[in-house]
Amino acid sequence: MKRVLVVDDDPTVSEVVAGYLQRAGFSVDVAADGPSAVSTAASRPPDLVVLDLMLPGMDGLEVCRRIREHGPLPVIMLTARGDEEDRILGLEVGADDYVTKPFSPRELVLRVESVLRRAGSLATAPTVPAEPWLRSGPLALDPTARRAMRSGRELALTTREFDLLEFFLRNPGRATSREELMLQVWGWEFGDLSTVTVHVRRLREKVEDDPARPHLISTVWGVGYRFDPLPSDGTHGRGADDGR
Repeated sequence: MKRVLVVDDDPTVSEVVAGYLQRAGFSVDVAADGPSAVSTAASRPPDLVVLDLMLPGMDGLEVCRRIREHGPLPVIMLTARGDEEDRILGLEVGADDYVTKPFSPRELVLRVESVLRRAGSLATAPTVPAEPWLRSGPLALDPTARRAMRSGRELALTTREFDLLEFFLRNPGRATSREELMLQVWGWEFGDLSTVTVHVRRLREKVEDDPARPHLISTVWGVGYRFDPLPSDGTHGRGADDGR
């Protein structure tokens, strides 16, 4: 049973969300403020956090930063409708998804399942056949273990950043629209395209030598983005567990 931490200072919202998640088969913890959320996440590590952006004591952005200090953890942000700046801030600190209030609890459950599935947390097979590494220049990605390296050092990528990089590596030299990226990477047929823009910017910050002048992930004006492959540098096997 996967554990979800629901963080919202509105007890009605927390109660409804917790009820729907429990009926969907999840174990649920609830926190009403930022400090309680950080404490609960430390004592009872969740598999995913549903996190309201506006919280007493500590806002959702700071909560997200603190719970991510201990490692990658899927986060779905709850934001007020129309607050585009807040949604973008949430994505920039690493939220994997967001839902605007008021929202359908059933939709939220589907988003939770989708994010966990993309993170591999809902995999049912005991073993997964190993896939070959995907490589380009200093980048190497292991789809099976969900590890990504740059010049021999492991990258700290969120779930969506990893999925986005994997898509690019599987589709080198292809100009892809933001709409198609949203469909292929997020699994959404429609949504706020700024989600894609923010994630591409965050990914560039982690894989480019100079994110302001990207050479790997290029902008194709009027279309979207293109990943420009480079010869592998042969360092993909280096890592903390490579036998050194």
